[in-house]
Amino acid sequence: MRERTGKALKTVSVKSQARWMVLILFYLMLLCMFGFICTMHVFAENTNIEEQIADMEDLTAMDVVNDMKIGWNLGNTLDATKSSADIDDDPSVFETAWGNPVVTQELIDAVLDAGFNVVRIPVTWTGHFGNAPDYTITESWLDRVQEVVDYAYDKGVYVIINMHHEEWNEPYYDNEETACEIMAALWSQIAERFADYDEHLIFEAQNEPRKKGTDVEWTGGDQEGWDVVNATNQAFVDTIRAAGGCNPYRMLMIPDYAANSSVALQYLTVPDDDRIIVSVHAYEPYNFALNTEGTDVWNNDTAAIDTLMSTLKELFLDNGIPVIIGEFGAVNKDNEAERAEWAAYYLNAAKEIGVPCIWWDNGAVIGNGERFGLISRYMYRCVFPDLLEAMMDAVG
Repeated sequence: MRERTGKALKTVSVKSQARWMVLILFYLMLLCMFGFICTMHVFAENTNIEEQIADMEDLTAMDVVNDMKIGWNLGNTLDATKSSADIDDDPSVFETAWGNPVVTQELIDAVLDAGFNVVRIPVTWTGHFGNAPDYTITESWLDRVQEVVDYAYDKGVYVIINMHHEEWNEPYYDNEETACEIMAALWSQIAERFADYDEHLIFEAQNEPRKKGTDVEWTGGDQEGWDVVNATNQAFVDTIRAAGGCNPYRMLMIPDYAANSSVALQYLTVPDDDRIIVSVHAYEPYNFALNTEGTDVWNNDTAAIDTLMSTLKELFLDNGIPVIIGEFGAVNKDNEAERAEWAAYYLNAAKEIGVPCIWWDNGAVIGNGERFGLISRYMYRCVFPDLLEAMMDAVG
């Protein structure tokens, strides 16, 4: 009896060992397969990035700009600010702070269906990063920015992200060093997050850097302002070019002081880099396009538009430097027919010199003030079809 029991125990022990060996071999095979899959995934990713880089190496900023037709701004959304909000609050708290709803894929689809092939996404980073020396951007904010970028980028259109309402970025000599430091710290993090995005994602250094509340805020600036804006632009370019992935070949946009469309353009320093695009904002003529107390009749007032295009051509286009009018538009004064005629002329004039334009849409359709809303953020459709038709006809 004991002998049989011992044999039985030995048999059970051998069987158990065999099972364990099978299990161990099985798990080893799984680990090997997992490692192989991960290796192949990394290899595929690296191969994809290498292919993207090879494609981007052959592109210039002029090539990309020439592929653009017309753009649309997602204004007053990711660029909105809320002083009472905490850095760790959900991104939607900031995104909806100025009255617009949370952005959806459906909204971006409506924009693209309307005919736009460029989406500019203004982003404010103030309130979303920590203290010196790292200035670490909140992960949840970076995640949300990337999610909105992907709504358009995944559809194959051009996407522009920038730094918009930044309280740390006023152009004074005594702020230059700190501003360049923060500029580099923030853009290095953004560049890392989007390192594998191809030429369809464009970085824009800053929005309208200016001396707020001064006599020169909107009049073209002064020597100090021009110098500091040139310095922060250069810090931005140096940071992106030193980053990994596709960033050394990425198309970059830089503005002059306040993104001014006249005086300050004369003092903009454009780095020696054929992947640089000049960014200008131009609501012309002012009394019709931007001044809410101005006229609601365009009256074929072409002088300011003609001067703008002539200036851009002479300063930049004739010298091989591409330009994007990153913001343009005409305030709704219950004058759609007038705005349609104006838009047709404006866009035709820009098209003649090879400058794509991006409509400033702040979501405001009703009420008072700067009503630039074009695509309803709630109904996902254009609320001024005649104006849209005139715009699309002009860019053809």
